[in-house]
Amino acid sequence: MTDAAVAAAQKAAADLKTRIQTLDDDGIDLLFREARTFNGWLGKDVPDSLLTALFDVMKMAPTSANMSPARLVFVKSAEAKARLKPALSPGNVDKTMAAPVCVIIGYDVEFWHHFPKLFPLRDMSGPFKDNPANAETAAFRNGTLQGAYLIMAARALGLDTGPMSGFDSAKVDAEFFAGTATKSNFLCNLGYGDPSSIFQRSPRFVFDEACRIL
Repeated sequence: MTDAAVAAAQKAAADLKTRIQTLDDDGIDLLFREARTFNGWLGKDVPDSLLTALFDVMKMAPTSANMSPARLVFVKSAEAKARLKPALSPGNVDKTMAAPVCVIIGYDVEFWHHFPKLFPLRDMSGPFKDNPANAETAAFRNGTLQGAYLIMAARALGLDTGPMSGFDSAKVDAEFFAGTATKSNFLCNLGYGDPSSIFQRSPRFVFDEACRIL
C-alpha cells in the first residue's frame, strides 16, 4: 500500500467523523431499540439487487485481519427451499418456507487462502494454515460477527430479519456446502415482516447485571 493510499484512507476516516458523529434516535430504533425478530412475512419479494446491496454493506464491517470467512447462500427459489426444508426443526419449517429469503450463514475454515487478496500488507496465513483448530475458532468467531453484521445491514436497508439456529447443520452442510471447506453457522429469514407475527418483547438485562467497568 502506497503512502498516498494510506493518507487517502486516513483523510476519508477523518472526513466521515466530521460529517457524521452518531445516528439519530430513529436510526438507533431501526437497528436496535425497536427492531424485532419476525416469525411471519408479508407477500413482498426481495429482489436480487437488494441482496447484492445487502452484502455490499455487510462486507465493509471489520473482521480479524480482514479474513472475511462468512459464506452466504440466499435460499430464495422454491427448489432451494425444498432442499433446505428437511434440515429445519419443526418449529422453523412454516415460517422459513413462507419467508421470501432464508440466508444460510456459513464460515470457511480455509479462509486463509484468500489473505493475498484480502490482507496484502503481509502474509497472515501462518497461524491458521498449519493449525486447523485455530483456523476453525477464528472462522467461527469472525463468521458469527459477519452474520450479526448481516442482520444490522438488512435492517438498515429496510428489511426485517428472523435469525434462528433450529436446524441440522450436518444436513445443511451436505446439501449446500459439500466439497468445500465451509460449515453452516446459523440461518436468517429475510423479507418484510408481518407485525402480527411478533410477540411481546422479552426482558433484557440492565447494565449492572451483565457488565463491569474496571
